[in-house]
Amino acid sequence: MGIRTTTTAVRQRQSVNRRRPLVHDRGSAQEKRMRSHPRLPDRSRYRQTVLAAAVLLLLAGCTPTSASPPPDSGADADLGAYLEQELKWVGCKDTATSKADAKLFADPALQCASVEVPLDYDKPAGKKARMALTRLPARGEADGSLLIDPGGPGGSGTSFVASTLPLWQKSPVAERFDIVGFDPRGVGSSTPALDCYTDEEYDAGDVPRFGAVYDVTSAEEADELAERCAAGSGGVANLVNAGSTNVVRDMDITRAVLGDDKLTYLGYSYGSELGAMYAASYPEKVRAIVLDGAVSPDLTASEYRLSSFTGLQARFDDLAAHCAESPDCVLGSDPAAANDRLREIVRPLVETPAPTTDGRGLSVWDVYLGISGGLYSEKKWPDVISALTALEAGNADRMLALRDTFYARTADGAYGHDFDTNIAVRCMDSPRPTPKEQTALAREIGKVAPMFDIDVFTAGNYHSECEAWPAPPQRDEPWLADVEGLPETLVVSVTGDPATPHEGGIAMARALGGSLLTVDGKQHGAYILGGSKCVDDVVGEYLLDLETPPADARCSL
Repeated sequence: MGIRTTTTAVRQRQSVNRRRPLVHDRGSAQEKRMRSHPRLPDRSRYRQTVLAAAVLLLLAGCTPTSASPPPDSGADADLGAYLEQELKWVGCKDTATSKADAKLFADPALQCASVEVPLDYDKPAGKKARMALTRLPARGEADGSLLIDPGGPGGSGTSFVASTLPLWQKSPVAERFDIVGFDPRGVGSSTPALDCYTDEEYDAGDVPRFGAVYDVTSAEEADELAERCAAGSGGVANLVNAGSTNVVRDMDITRAVLGDDKLTYLGYSYGSELGAMYAASYPEKVRAIVLDGAVSPDLTASEYRLSSFTGLQARFDDLAAHCAESPDCVLGSDPAAANDRLREIVRPLVETPAPTTDGRGLSVWDVYLGISGGLYSEKKWPDVISALTALEAGNADRMLALRDTFYARTADGAYGHDFDTNIAVRCMDSPRPTPKEQTALAREIGKVAPMFDIDVFTAGNYHSECEAWPAPPQRDEPWLADVEGLPETLVVSVTGDPATPHEGGIAMARALGGSLLTVDGKQHGAYILGGSKCVDDVVGEYLLDLETPPADARCSL
């Protein structure tokens, strides 16, 4: 397996006066960013029609990360050269890293740049990493930047801004703020890239597969995973510096280079962890933080995974009840028997994948990824029911399409959701369970989410996918203590969120001493993505004028 390499395109940078109307420099000569790599030769971008596209990576077992303490002032003193760098914003057409990106990134409204950061903050004079940025300049006089992370770990902020561009162009927030998406290290156009497996191996299922936990069943398999990731990522140093602590420090350099004295930030799902970690590390540098689909800060990684599966099961129960209203429901007329009915449908695929038109086949693992992705939004439930109906009738193509949507796989076989980076970040963020603990976790997931309780998911003996990682995790858990000295923050939490349950949003608002906007609905993520004027207005007022909602504020999707 080759090592993915990147030639950085954006070398020259220029400063932008944050208080003047922005000038679009689209006539500048552009250097083409080229990337050759085995894992993601083409990265697909999020589509507006896929509501959960920015946050689906959470379902792959994303675990909470720990907030870093404020960095030592002496260490920051060594970052002067990074803090003084100037950005050169250019058109984005030649910075797209996939065919699927090309049309989105060709929009002349977008500008791109990159920020240089230390690969290892203990060695700031050593090797460098780069954070890719995509910006929609403010329509009027810019008061600053809204920095955005869409989730993951492994989600691309640059593609999120590009794919949701029409929504931002209508937003009043974009009148006064530049909308800036960033790719954390290992994601999208940022470097170093992190790779463990090729797209072809993902197609074939020759990767660690995820059901209740990853199907890593021996120390040898854990060793192989770590070795492949180190080799495919250009070495151990690139791999072990991918954790969220470094990303948070990258965010602070980005804030300074963008010209903002204080951070204005929007984070979805895993992005809520980054925002909370930033608040804990740099409370004096916070202007406004919105955390949408917030991860609970007071749960261990295993507790959080259990809460997510509990949420998924609740939404499957809702889907089954909805389906039962139809006389020909594939899950039957009794919602209480839907788990048994689902297992009956998928049991033949445990031994033999179902044939598909493109020849790839559909495994039981694929079915559960497809269903889980569809549960992220109530609007997708009819697609899940239709795919299950077709599957029982012998047509696996619709379910394979749902599985591909979960991975953001395009027709040419490129995977847009970076599960390799997801694993790398989590392995550096969270304590590693023993085989006994991981096996017990799989069994417990089968109890809280009986739709997953099939032997191939819960009856084995499991090892942590991080067991052989070449460096220890960076922090303990739970991952966030109460944070003091913060300005008002805003947590947006959907009551029926299948991935980050509402209780976690309540806990996050409490930990930050901030405001909570409760949103009635059944999906993951609400602001901009949910089509709710109520949500968009509340969040917009906060981002623009720091006006927080009353304690009992409530919206619906």
